[in-house]
Amino acid sequence: MSLEIIDRHSEALFEFLWCPVCGHEVFSHIPFEGVFCKNCNTQVELQESRETRGYEEAVLACFDTHSTWNLHVDEKLRRDLPDGSARVKILGAPGAYEVDWWSPAPGDDWQPVEQGEFDDVDEPADISHLA
Repeated sequence: MSLEIIDRHSEALFEFLWCPVCGHEVFSHIPFEGVFCKNCNTQVELQESRETRGYEEAVLACFDTHSTWNLHVDEKLRRDLPDGSARVKILGAPGAYEVDWWSPAPGDDWQPVEQGEFDDVDEPADISHLA
């Protein structure tokens, strides 16, 4: 008996995706545990969207901060998500992905961190050991 592996989400999707908590773009997969931002440990779960509007792919990326490191220490390096979670719908195909919407919608109360937004800010030495 062999196990068939179905790859529903390509590497190209993770090359496009970034963490809305810290802005970094590198994710780690821990077998049987999930996928986490390598910088802040925010968990991301991918789900297929019910509605594609004719695009090759439509994916919901659900972010959850229950496992995020150092979220309470310095908000110049990380931005919390409303109620600890947020979702983004991504449409397109490898090399041509685009964000369709965020839930909850960004507004005065919350804005997702943009890719690389905190790249030029150095983490203080006394924070790294608090993970």
